Amino acid sequence: GEQRPRFNRDKNYNRDGQRPRFNRQGDQRPFNKKPQFNKRPKVQSEIKPELFANEELTEPSGNWPEAIDGGKMRLNRYIALAGICSRREADDLIKNGLVKVNGEVVTEMGVCLNKGDKVEYEGRELQAERRVYVLLNKPKNCVTTTDDPEERTTVMDIVADACDERIYPVGRLDRNTTGLLLLTNDGELAEKLTHPRYEVRKIYHVHLDKEVMPDDLRKLGKGITLDDGPIAADDIRFVDNADHTQVGIQIHSGRNRIVRRMFEHLGYNVEKLDRVYFAGLTKLGLPRGRWRFLTDTELNRLRAGFFK
Repeated sequence: GEQRPRFNRDKNYNRDGQRPRFNRQGDQRPFNKKPQFNKRPKVQSEIKPELFANEELTEPSGNWPEAIDGGKMRLNRYIALAGICSRREADDLIKNGLVKVNGEVVTEMGVCLNKGDKVEYEGRELQAERRVYVLLNKPKNCVTTTDDPEERTTVMDIVADACDERIYPVGRLDRNTTGLLLLTNDGELAEKLTHPRYEVRKIYHVHLDKEVMPDDLRKLGKGITLDDGPIAADDIRFVDNADHTQVGIQIHSGRNRIVRRMFEHLGYNVEKLDRVYFAGLTKLGLPRGRWRFLTDTELNRLRAGFFK
């Protein structure tokens, strides 16, 4: 029955009559609010009208990132650049005494090479390849493999004149799916772009056999359950409000044929599927069936881990 004492809510006391705590900068925390640390900012949608614009013809650029810029390089990185294995696996080769530098076996970790040093593995000299990054606007009726036993056209046939280095596609696109495909000999980057943990963002332009009901669009946004588990679109909307047979969908899942299966689950058949956005890369200015090298800006963003 006692009446709770009241305090003046000034800068010296909170509502319980206690002095407020201070953060490291000496600022008072707001009343009834907990401090927020490392709060992830809300991701804005990348489904923008310009992504679905008509393609324009441009000449591909020839930007070649060099693998060795001079100075010193760690031995495990040199072995990885030579295409033998990853850096971690290269450490095992060094520990086991399988690598020679200038004719001598090296077993120490962290050895650095000078430009001009000779590295040998299994009796042959290794050459560190420069890293190549090719962006292709994949056409229809083209398979995403390095070799096809049925002798169909592959993506490697299209980029055959791009470089002398052996590059390979990052991920896969169905034979009848068009759009962005990255090819590279950078194994570390390729692994990140295909690993589910990095949630690489992709946007597809979907053409369907009939108009999509708004309720079905909301279902795909909230999430549905397929045979291999639940899946939800990060963002989904009509490309043109006057044509409900065309949908833009943003996802980060890399599951096989996931976009087609999502619509088939609700009774729609995908007639055309075009990937217009991949890990921050777009096909604007890149016509169907053409390729180009990544720009320095695009490459720096990928190396920094900006896959959204």
